[in-house]
Amino acid sequence: SGGVERERVHNELGLSFCPSSRFVHRPSSSMSLLQVRSSADSKDDCERPISTIVFIIAMDAEALPILKRFNLAQDTTFFPGLPWIRYHGFYKDLQLNVIWPGKDLVLGVNNIGTIPAALVTCASIQALKPDLIINAGTAGGYMSKGANIEDVFLVSSVAFHHRRIPLPGRALYGVGQRQSFSMPVLSAELQLKAGVLSTGDSFDICPPDEAFIAANNANIVDMEGAAVAYVAGLLNVPSIFLKVVSNAIDGGKPSVEEFHQNLAVATSALDRTVAEVVDFISGKSLSELSLSETSSLGSTRSS
Repeated sequence: SGGVERERVHNELGLSFCPSSRFVHRPSSSMSLLQVRSSADSKDDCERPISTIVFIIAMDAEALPILKRFNLAQDTTFFPGLPWIRYHGFYKDLQLNVIWPGKDLVLGVNNIGTIPAALVTCASIQALKPDLIINAGTAGGYMSKGANIEDVFLVSSVAFHHRRIPLPGRALYGVGQRQSFSMPVLSAELQLKAGVLSTGDSFDICPPDEAFIAANNANIVDMEGAAVAYVAGLLNVPSIFLKVVSNAIDGGKPSVEEFHQNLAVATSALDRTVAEVVDFISGKSLSELSLSETSSLGSTRSS
């Protein structure tokens, strides 16, 4: 059950069980409509320092190093009855939330793919009202396009490669390409590789997928990013995507075996990058982070 899974993660981490005292979701009949931030609210939010970050992650193996690093505690009140898992805590001036869809209540495997990712992203935004969504996790990479094992990418745009809808006016909708929130200063400061992410609901890649991935100009692929981007965009919350390469799609090795072989080193690399990103974001506003490197240097020199 979801409670058993929560207790397992808690015991493995040795972290404190701490129900949220600040953000508690209590479903009620009054919450019948989604709350969407207005443009005016979003503009004001861009000018003040970021205070709340939600990390959307697919699997517990990707989340565990981050939970340990920031010593986050579990919120046992987060949508009770559902398998979704939230850990949270404060780091410097930031409220950090690491959330993943948990495990299937029947099969006991990680709830991966676009549907669980979309659901948990929507629920997290409604419950926690974050300033920023960060989707962090593993991805397959094309070595021929500069994506090697353990490389961490800051994604510029995301799209789907499995939603093939050959009907009039539906093709672009199916692809669903969206831009992530641009943070050129972050990218330059941490020297992160630039990635274009393509998302699909299957671990393997069939020829039609390959065609769409090529059309999307993607160099990395995953199973949730574009769904997170869709929901975040719909609810007007900025989102960025940090993806570490765990298996080479065009490396000549079986992807499943390579994924399991490299999972530990890949998640370790992701954890280090997440720590650097959080440190860099702390104390800054979205407006500051969206400045170009040249603008940032100019404003610093003139101050």
